[in-house]
Amino acid sequence: MNIWQSHLKGFLIYLRLEKSLSPNTIEAYGNDIEKLIQFITIKEIKSGPEALKLKDLQEFVKWIAELGMSERSQARIISGIKAFYKFCKQEQISATDPTELLSAPKLKKALPDTLTFEEIEKIIASIDLSKPEGMRNKAMLETLYSCGLRVSEIVGLKRSHLYLDIGFIRVVGKGDKERLIPIGSDAIKFIQIYLNEIRVHLPENRSNEDILFLNRRGSMLSRVMVFYIIKDLALKAEIKKNISPHTFRHSFATHLVEGGADLRAVQEMLGHESITTTEIYTHMDRNFLRDTLQRFHPGFKQ
Repeated sequence: MNIWQSHLKGFLIYLRLEKSLSPNTIEAYGNDIEKLIQFITIKEIKSGPEALKLKDLQEFVKWIAELGMSERSQARIISGIKAFYKFCKQEQISATDPTELLSAPKLKKALPDTLTFEEIEKIIASIDLSKPEGMRNKAMLETLYSCGLRVSEIVGLKRSHLYLDIGFIRVVGKGDKERLIPIGSDAIKFIQIYLNEIRVHLPENRSNEDILFLNRRGSMLSRVMVFYIIKDLALKAEIKKNISPHTFRHSFATHLVEGGADLRAVQEMLGHESITTTEIYTHMDRNFLRDTLQRFHPGFKQ
């Protein structure tokens, strides 16, 4: 194992044990450093992390840009490299941090696609309830929209975390942070139907017995499977937008903000660490903002 791979292994252990990051986040950081190692190998740079200079990293950024990576991907990789060097300095692997003056490309704040309430209803109405997985999908999508969950949160949702009698669910989000979220009556109704009429007939899998939504073999659904389910339903509903499980989360937040919900409450339900992450939803609907000004601002003239 060369010196870079050795330090990368230490970095990943640090992220898991000390930073308590999720496996997916740790994998993403690892992939970022692997790209830097690939660049160093191609360029035949013999030095370890402690001897790499700012100009080397600037060449690396230029290299990933020439590979055709988007500005967002470049920024994410640079963020990973910065985290790695912060670790190197903390562990005294490197006396200096060459990433301090390394700049990432300026990103345009992209507004994600959202669905109207009617479009969400149309997608859910496209589910074939004659199939056993149909009721599971209906309960899952109702929950996804009702609670604004991430796809990792919906596939990991546990039966023991359902408090349907009082209208709440407990969700384990990023960094294993837990939050309580209210759940709507439709989602509750279809979860109960799914539990009582479908899930009881699935084969028992000891490792997944507490997971709510299962496949026909009694195993936990993958995030990719949820993506395909939603893509297929959008196709059947003849909705042309770029739709993913996250679209339901964006739509949940947008509809709340448009309805006048307090931004702090939306932040709490989404599990955003920073309110600035939630504030993107105040920019989602320009017509809504204009209408709000027309209705409530005495000096606003169109």
